[in-house]
Amino acid sequence: MQDSISSKNKYINLKFKQGKLLEDSLDNPSKFWLEQAVQNITWFQDPKTAYTIKDPSKKHLIDWFPDGKLNVCYNALDRHVLNGRKDQVAVIYESPVTQTKQSFTYEFLLKCVIDFSKALVANGVKKGDTVIIYMPMIPQTIIAMLSCARLGAIHSVVFGGFAPAELAKRIDDCKPKVLIFATCGLERHDKIVKYKPLVDKALKIAKFSPEIKIVYQRNECIEHLDTNTGFRFWETEIANNIDNPDPTVESVDSSHPLYILYTSGTTGSPKGVVRPSGPHAVMLPWTMKYLYGINPGQVFFCASDLGWVVGHTYICYATLIYGCTSVLYEGKPIGTPDPASFFRIIEDYNVNTFFTAPTAMMVLRREDPDHSHRNKHDLSSIKGFFFAGERCVPEIHKWWINHTDGKDSVYEEQVKFLDDKAHSVDHWWQTESGSPITGICIGTSKNKNDIPPVRFGSAGMPLVGVDLRVLKSSDHHDEDQAHQDVLEEADVGEPGNIVIKLPLPPGFFSTLWHDESRFYDSYFKRFPGFYDTGDVGYIDEDGYAYIMSRDDDVINVAAHRLSTSGLEEVAIKIPQLAEVCVVPKPDPIKGSVPMVFAVLNSSLTYDLNSIKSNIALKMRSDIGPIVSLTPSNVEFVLRLPKTRSGKILRKFIRSMVASASSSVESGTPIPKECPIQTPPTIDDPLIKDEIWSIISAHFNGVPVPKSKL
Repeated sequence: MQDSISSKNKYINLKFKQGKLLEDSLDNPSKFWLEQAVQNITWFQDPKTAYTIKDPSKKHLIDWFPDGKLNVCYNALDRHVLNGRKDQVAVIYESPVTQTKQSFTYEFLLKCVIDFSKALVANGVKKGDTVIIYMPMIPQTIIAMLSCARLGAIHSVVFGGFAPAELAKRIDDCKPKVLIFATCGLERHDKIVKYKPLVDKALKIAKFSPEIKIVYQRNECIEHLDTNTGFRFWETEIANNIDNPDPTVESVDSSHPLYILYTSGTTGSPKGVVRPSGPHAVMLPWTMKYLYGINPGQVFFCASDLGWVVGHTYICYATLIYGCTSVLYEGKPIGTPDPASFFRIIEDYNVNTFFTAPTAMMVLRREDPDHSHRNKHDLSSIKGFFFAGERCVPEIHKWWINHTDGKDSVYEEQVKFLDDKAHSVDHWWQTESGSPITGICIGTSKNKNDIPPVRFGSAGMPLVGVDLRVLKSSDHHDEDQAHQDVLEEADVGEPGNIVIKLPLPPGFFSTLWHDESRFYDSYFKRFPGFYDTGDVGYIDEDGYAYIMSRDDDVINVAAHRLSTSGLEEVAIKIPQLAEVCVVPKPDPIKGSVPMVFAVLNSSLTYDLNSIKSNIALKMRSDIGPIVSLTPSNVEFVLRLPKTRSGKILRKFIRSMVASASSSVESGTPIPKECPIQTPPTIDDPLIKDEIWSIISAHFNGVPVPKSKL
């Protein structure tokens, strides 16, 4: 079945240390990973075996360090306190929305975790139990996570403010012993999201009801609760149990789940990604040292949310396991209070590594085009800027380098790492991976010539353990295709399905919570012997990976498959545009043609028809006539629908376009209200109506009023 798949990865670039480490990890994974396990982690029982695959017919079920025993909380806190870091700051909490600044040393954070662990034990939580944490970006969220890990309980953090129906699905799936939530989250000082009403609705919807609900009262929203119905107050539970003996630090098997994190699909039941404790703990210090180039004791600022996988990994676990200081920021890139917020924090706390999403960069590009806000702050402490979440198109990547350098330079295909400049790196990973899959490892060598240059449009090279391949797409793309009987590796530079040859490296998910059949069907059935990432892209002759789009973000124009991100990459070069989203529009002759939704740069004035023409001409020039974009299929919008983590909801827009087109084709009026279900992850549900009104006007042939732009 895999006759056309080479056993040796042809993409490894041995000119750089990163490629040599990758080769070592693939040639002798047992030796490589056992060394990492011993060097980076404190085990209660050292592993002697790197991994086992118990059933040769199920190669996707791999057990890393099967004979090892550990505790992740112990590795994140206790061992640092015992080894001289007790007075080092572990977490810096800053909330511009509440005007709060607070620092937690490793010793103080450990005390907070022990105190809350006592409260959990008093409420019946033990090893193997599940706990849902429905909290905002506050230190108590980290305390709750680590307390669960300390007891061997399995936490599932649900993004604070998530819709009640989605919270109910997660309650029913993991059946938590305890539900922990805060009374509110704050997006701005004047925008409070009350959680108690959302929890009440979720508990009414859910079939399962946790007996105990522990509530953290925030001063901005005080709730009066009936403790006879299972509600408990965070501070009261700590006070009532403060004199209890310290709970045992549970020794768990390496494969024991650290947490469940549900992927946020818009249809069907969410998938509970299970993260095994040992392999995750081993992989994270490697990424901190070699990928991010940071040392223990230095400061890491990840501007994500603890409700997402990035926040789990690089706000909480990786930074603390490695002995760094982590910045926990309750705010946004703009509006709390201005576009200088990120850079003020970098200067105030001497941040060494900064991590954000390309969407945040696009927002800053729109709000601070002349760099005036950024230039107020000294960024000399930064060694690396990293971004992930969506593909960072070259135009935005180049702008970011100029924005952070404080000057305007012209870059061609790539930029080298210089001694006096911070590296700006796009890298790629998924909820399922738990840590990056590709990137540029800026910590592999002190010799800057041994670090691969950044190549614009690329998410870097594979990290250790990742046997990344590209498989040729079938001639007739079928999203529902169960598997391909014949697998053929794509040529260098040829787009196809991005996959990872088994076995998966440490740290990847081990299964889906109580759903092993779905685990196999969703990720391994289509391409036997490989993990299907669900992304399309290619790898160039030097081993750089280009992750273009999700497998379903492809437009089939007259039998030519065009990546939406590739089209967006061209459109964003138009200087008047701040953001772009491209989706397919059904066409009776060509099957589909591109439809562009563009957000204008707010600092300029425009001739809208001229911009539409320029976008169409640019696409035709850079991609070719086959792109089939006409100015009439370009629409301007005030904003794009996004998830709370900043990803554009392309599939949502795509579904709206398809629905409106279907109405026109069937001769029925386009509904006044959008018939597409609102995604539970949407940042602002009001955007749905804004986009639907523009789509309706487009298909009805009605000009969009300028007041809506």
